[in-house]
Amino acid sequence: MQKKRAIKVSKQKDGFAISFYAMASACEVLIQTSDEQLAKQIGQCVSNEVWRIEDKYSRYDFQSTCSLINASNGQPVKIDEETYLLLNFAEQCYQLSEGLFDISSGVLRKLWTFDGENAECKYFPCQEEISEILNFVGWDKVIYDRYSVLLPKNMQLDFGGIGKEYAVDRSILLAKQFTDKPLLINLGGDLAVTGPRENNQAWQVAIEAPYSDKAGHTQDMIVAIKQGALATSGDARRFLIKAGTRYGHILNAKSGWPIVNAPRSITAAAPQCIQAGILATLALLQGENAEKFLIEQEITHWARR
Repeated sequence: MQKKRAIKVSKQKDGFAISFYAMASACEVLIQTSDEQLAKQIGQCVSNEVWRIEDKYSRYDFQSTCSLINASNGQPVKIDEETYLLLNFAEQCYQLSEGLFDISSGVLRKLWTFDGENAECKYFPCQEEISEILNFVGWDKVIYDRYSVLLPKNMQLDFGGIGKEYAVDRSILLAKQFTDKPLLINLGGDLAVTGPRENNQAWQVAIEAPYSDKAGHTQDMIVAIKQGALATSGDARRFLIKAGTRYGHILNAKSGWPIVNAPRSITAAAPQCIQAGILATLALLQGENAEKFLIEQEITHWARR
């Protein structure tokens, strides 16, 4: 079935906003220019690149590179340079986190359902079930080089933890080839800028509140950014409730259990979005020590509990 994809271009006071939908997120490109044709060109270029990456690495698309690897049944699969570099980055994240972040942990989703409902969850896995499926988790079991990857039977890869941030960085690079106008790319809250706005002004970015007050109101946080990227990780929409305890969707790949006592939301700043994203996720994986981890790493961040 052909996917319906389109962009919407809207005039703003000092430029244009281009909106589209990708990677299960509302996406936006902001550009300061009076040239509408340029804005449309940038918007189409960025959206096409994001959709390309989504099609290539989505585990929900049976024709994607990710799905072909997951369906390989223990046989080697040929890969290109882009996929090799992403696997290499995943390896670095695995080593840096001492195994807590592992893109082979996606198979655990067979047991966990984080639907974001405040009601008591209907199904909660037991330790025996988790221990059994952990036999099919472990980046150290994956064999890859520049030309192929071999995934053992019953294992799965999931690029969801790095794909959106990678798409932001790729899009920024492509946009810079078209123009030197100030530009911001935001994919569902993970974003980057090409530099400051005109007159060296900062971009004002709203970070969505991870919760609402008793009256149902939310208070977004405003962050000023002149360069680099921001990425946010948290459990605002993906969580479950069991026996009064809230479990976020981020799983400890070593234990198979969700992280508890972590901030509801962490936003990290870094030169590139893929760096900011992994820092935010690694922090959450520290649970109650999330802020301490970021402070020790001297990372600019915002945490909300």
